[in-house]
Amino acid sequence: MTRETLEVDILIVGGGPAGLSAALRLAQLQQQDGGEPLSIAVLDKAREFGAHLLSGAVLDPSALRDLIPDFAQRGAPLAAEVHDEAVYFFTEGSSLRLPIIPPPLQNHGNYVVSLNAFGRWLAEQVEAAGIDLFAGFAGQQVLFDGDRVVGVRTGDRGISKEGHQKPTFEPGVDILAKVTILCDGVRGNLTKQLIQTRGIASGVEPAQFAVGLKELWEVPAGRIAPGMVVHSLGYPLRHEEFGGGFIYGLPDGQVSLGLVVGLDYQDPAFDPHMAFNRFKQHPYVRALLDGGRMVRYGAKALPEGGWHTIPRVHMDGALIAGDAGNFLNSMRLKGVHLAMRSGMLAADTAFEAVRAGDTSDARLASYRTRIDAS
Repeated sequence: MTRETLEVDILIVGGGPAGLSAALRLAQLQQQDGGEPLSIAVLDKAREFGAHLLSGAVLDPSALRDLIPDFAQRGAPLAAEVHDEAVYFFTEGSSLRLPIIPPPLQNHGNYVVSLNAFGRWLAEQVEAAGIDLFAGFAGQQVLFDGDRVVGVRTGDRGISKEGHQKPTFEPGVDILAKVTILCDGVRGNLTKQLIQTRGIASGVEPAQFAVGLKELWEVPAGRIAPGMVVHSLGYPLRHEEFGGGFIYGLPDGQVSLGLVVGLDYQDPAFDPHMAFNRFKQHPYVRALLDGGRMVRYGAKALPEGGWHTIPRVHMDGALIAGDAGNFLNSMRLKGVHLAMRSGMLAADTAFEAVRAGDTSDARLASYRTRIDAS
C-alpha cells in the first residue's frame, strides 16, 4: 500500500490543553529565538478542536497566566470566577455542610470553565501563531526506527465494520517528526502502545483510573450563582467506593454537575451510572434541578493514581504530556493546569533538542528534570 508521507520537525498528537499549550509555547519560543522556523503540526481526532473535551472543570489559572499573560484581554472563555464554595457530606436523605473547606478543595481565585469552549479558544490562539492544525485525524500507530519514535501513522478511512476496504477507502498518512509529543489523553491509544511495547510504566506504581459522569443543565434563574462550587462526599457511594460529586454554577442559569467514581470498586453489581442517577435524586441536588432541563451529558476517564504513577515520559524521539502521562492531582480534583504545564515543559525540551540536533533519550531526559523542578 502506498501511503503519503509528511515530514515535520515537531509533531503534537492530541488537541487538548496539553497539546495546544505545547504548540503555543513552541510558537513563542520560535518567535523569541528568531532562527530558522521549525515546522510544527498538531493532530486531533475530533472534527474540530475542542469537540472531544469533556469535563466539569475548575481551572487553576497558574499555567494559563504564564502561557498567555493577557488571557483576559484576548477573551479567554472563563465562565465565572469562583466566589463561593462548599463541601457537603451526603446521607441518603440529608446533607451536612463541612464547617471548613479542606485546603486541597479551596478554589478561590480559580475559574469555572467549559473545557470545550476553552479548548476551541486555545486552538484559535495556536492557529493565529502560525502553527498547522489538522482536525479529524486520529493517530493510530506509533512509527519506530529501531527503538526511536519517528512519528505517527493516522487511521485509514473508508473501512467497513467487517474490516474491508470500501470504495471510499483512503490510507492513513505517515507523519514523520524529529520529536513527537504525545498528548493523547487518559489511556491514550498511542501511549498504551509505548507502555505495552517499550515498558515505560515499569518501575512505577500501577496506574489507577476513575470515570467521571457529567451533565449540563439549565435551571430556573437564581437557583445557583455563577462561580458557586460545591463538592460532595458520601451518598450515593458506600465506604468501600472512592469518589464524590460536584456542582459548578455557570452563567445564564446553567449548572455543570457530575459524579466521579474510582474504578477499583469491588462490587461487580455496582453501576456508576445508576449511582449518578441516585446522586441527582438526593434532596439537595433534586431541589437544584427541579424545573430545569438537561442540555448535554457525557463521561470520561480520569487518571487518579497521582505522582508515583507517572511513567517514563521521555524516550528517543518522543515525550508524553497531559493525562496520557497521568498528570492529574486527584486530591485537588485538578488536571487542566497540570496538562498545560507539562505541555509547556515538553515544548521547551523539544525545541532545545531540535535546535541542538540531538533528540536522543539522553537529551530529552531534561523534560523530567523540568517536571521535577516545576
